Amino acid sequence: MVWPHLAGVAVSTNGRPVVLVVEDEPSYQDALNVGLTVEGFIVVGATTIGQAREVFARNAPNLVLLDVMLPDGSGIDYCREIHQTLRTPVIMVSARTSEVDVVLGLEIGAADYVTKPYRLRELVARMRAVLRRPQSEPNAGDERITIGDIDIDLVRRSVAKRSLPIELSRKEFDLLALFAEHRGQVVTREQCLDALWWGLDLVDTRTLDTHVKRLRQKIEDDPPRPRHLVTVRGVGFRLDD
Repeated sequence: MVWPHLAGVAVSTNGRPVVLVVEDEPSYQDALNVGLTVEGFIVVGATTIGQAREVFARNAPNLVLLDVMLPDGSGIDYCREIHQTLRTPVIMVSARTSEVDVVLGLEIGAADYVTKPYRLRELVARMRAVLRRPQSEPNAGDERITIGDIDIDLVRRSVAKRSLPIELSRKEFDLLALFAEHRGQVVTREQCLDALWWGLDLVDTRTLDTHVKRLRQKIEDDPPRPRHLVTVRGVGFRLDD
């Protein structure tokens, strides 16, 4: 049975997503175990990175909720390990609220970053949004996309212009890949926010404009008069050959 409120969400074979909660504070572990179970998730827990590796191997979770500060190491390092080798989405959960901490977590591969204390309803909404995102690797025929003189490798997550590599941040690459996969089509602002920032009201639309501006500076010959990444006024953006 697939629970109605989890329609469209990646789930385990019994119709419920498995969530690994890596948290060393018993109060948070207990609250999440009860709350997420009521919301239709199967919860497995760990209090250290070493224990998390063992639990992960036994349960193959669909999602990981990962604290930043753990007794045997940094959750940031374990998040990077998961992102590079296992590809399972991770939501960082931490009492650290500085912009530097949030940006670092997202840049090393976290799907989202939630600060303590949090509301369970908001956390669950973010979890479902992450689980709805496709997690599969690109098909062999879709590994590379060429836009004019720009080559995008979706598997290696690399970009080159006239054979010269271009350094992009994680969000910049994800945004460019989104435009490339819909090349020649208008991608609305709402689509961008939903795909990369999961449609959260907390995201100021100027964040999207900033990323588009940075992309143009890196891929366009004349950024103020872009040839490839053009603005469709009042709607969104389009990537042209």
